[in-house]
Amino acid sequence: MSFFTNPAQQMTIDDALFSLTARERKALDHSWAKIFADELFPKIEEEPFRVLYCENNGRPNTPINVLVGASIIKELLDYSDDDIVEGLMLDVRLQYALHTTSFAEQPLSDKSLQHFRKRCYQYEQETGNDLMHTCIVSLSKEIARVMKISGRTRRMDSMMIDANIKKLSRLELVYTCIADLVIRLKKESVEGIPESLLHYAADHDFNQVFYYAKNSDYAEKCLQLLTDADTLLAFCGGQWEDWKEYQLFSRCICEQTVREGGSRRLAAHGDGTMNSSILQNPSDPEATFRSKAGEGHRGYVANLEESVGENGSVITDYRFEPNTYSDSQFLADTLTAMEPSEKPVTIAADGAYPTPGNQKLAEAKNVRIVSTNMPGKKANGFYAGFGLSDDGRTILACPGGIGPVSCSKPYKNGQMRVSFPSSCCGDCPYREECPAHKGKRVSTFVLSLSAINRAKTQRMMSGEEGANYARLRNGVETLPSNLRRNYHTDQLPRGRLRGKLFFGLKIGALNFRKLFTYRKGLGNYAPNPVIV
Repeated sequence: MSFFTNPAQQMTIDDALFSLTARERKALDHSWAKIFADELFPKIEEEPFRVLYCENNGRPNTPINVLVGASIIKELLDYSDDDIVEGLMLDVRLQYALHTTSFAEQPLSDKSLQHFRKRCYQYEQETGNDLMHTCIVSLSKEIARVMKISGRTRRMDSMMIDANIKKLSRLELVYTCIADLVIRLKKESVEGIPESLLHYAADHDFNQVFYYAKNSDYAEKCLQLLTDADTLLAFCGGQWEDWKEYQLFSRCICEQTVREGGSRRLAAHGDGTMNSSILQNPSDPEATFRSKAGEGHRGYVANLEESVGENGSVITDYRFEPNTYSDSQFLADTLTAMEPSEKPVTIAADGAYPTPGNQKLAEAKNVRIVSTNMPGKKANGFYAGFGLSDDGRTILACPGGIGPVSCSKPYKNGQMRVSFPSSCCGDCPYREECPAHKGKRVSTFVLSLSAINRAKTQRMMSGEEGANYARLRNGVETLPSNLRRNYHTDQLPRGRLRGKLFFGLKIGALNFRKLFTYRKGLGNYAPNPVIV
């Protein structure tokens, strides 16, 4: 299949729009399709997707802007692939939105979207380049431009995305991996499979082993499963290593069991194989485990970056990773990818995002990070009065305004030793709360730069400016609920690449809904304090 761009279509004499009555045309012009056709569809860039197709070899591809546009509309209207294909043939709104009213035959078939997504998955797997992410972010920035949102005020939050998998106990996990490999061996007609393993390929064997057995049989079941695992390992003898079933079986046995004294047992935490990245379910090998707010999550985590303005907000970037990815790493990735800004940019986030390293990155990009709801122990408010140099690595003055006698460079742990003349301490208004070690000649502190920055942030957040930032950041808390309720993000396809692509399309649909609300003047926005 060769790549061709989709040029603007001229209306033909039998265009579907000519058959509409004046009343029908008026309704069409007031629908979502008009705004999608005029403002979003023309901004879908086709050229980046050229790499998915051959050059002048075979029939032309389905137009990329139709495929991407239809995928966004599919999430907007909560359609299935079949619904959007059928709808494009019968619904003039979809044809109008995708500029296909003059097509003699609508360009989508039953497999068009599936094949397009598969090409995107394979390309990202080979190159690491996510074409859909680039496309959605580009459209988001265009929507922000239309809504007059500058992007100088942003807010961040992350949300857990639970994988669409069953929670398995350790024995159920071992059983499932054994059964999957035995079933594959039988399917490939491999000869000599041990008789003791054949029951794994039988229907309802899982229920027989786990649900119909007595609870007192746990130790016996454990011993039998580990014995069968050794039998299967010996039978395979390193063959079929290119099978996915064998790879998952081998991974499960390495993570969940330990060979000790000629026998195999379930691994314990002290054995070093049990961590958050171990296999949770062979149906989704990339899903990881994380405990948050007292709940266990198996799956992924998404980070949302929302730009805020007087006319509303738009999600201008997103990331999708295993749920072991930390909030601070998301912020570090965002700052690293940013170009230095001529005008200051403010990012409001909760206390899990900023770190000393992220603060340093932010300063280099002219970004101010404001953290709310800071976790951990409260810093000593006295430290907020210390004056720091521009690079944040030297103490210029104590809270009383006295310059230091000496100041060491920061040690590896971020602390530094600073001395001030003791002769100035007698009349200091802070002498009662000052924790310095006072000597005859100098008064000495061992200070942590992170504690000073934390204390400064606490002081700022306790005032009116801090209250504005807190109100600003609170708006981003609505996004996870919105995405779960209206866009079903906990029902994404299994696998990180597939989940990420669908998640990006849902972001595109949510942003278009924001644009539609803005254009129709339907917005009822909470007052967002825009910090300049």
